[in-house]
Amino acid sequence: MPIIGSVAQVIVALGILNVWLLRYGKATPYRGGEAKNMREEFAAYGLPFWFMCVIGVLKVGLAVTLLVGLWLPAVVVPAAAGMGALMAGAVAMHFKAGDPVKKALPAMSVLALCVVAALF
Repeated sequence: MPIIGSVAQVIVALGILNVWLLRYGKATPYRGGEAKNMREEFAAYGLPFWFMCVIGVLKVGLAVTLLVGLWLPAVVVPAAAGMGALMAGAVAMHFKAGDPVKKALPAMSVLALCVVAALF
């Protein structure tokens, strides 16, 4: 397995786990609208709380699967594709909400890394 794909997997996985487990309730310059935490961010996009919970479970689950993929390569492409789809949705929500491009950059970067993980 080429190292670039493994590095991309780890960066995506640790980044997502950081955002959803460690920084969930914290303000960042990348949150949508004027949100100060994850729940406010989803509300700023007009999305219900239950949807945020579903997305969170999916993202954390896919992040863990990407880490498992270091030992079980067969799961990498589906996990990277799933995470990439979620990141494409995140980028779309930033633009729909009228956020500046800066706020969408993390999601765009993770999307690009998902492509690298899936291809390499």
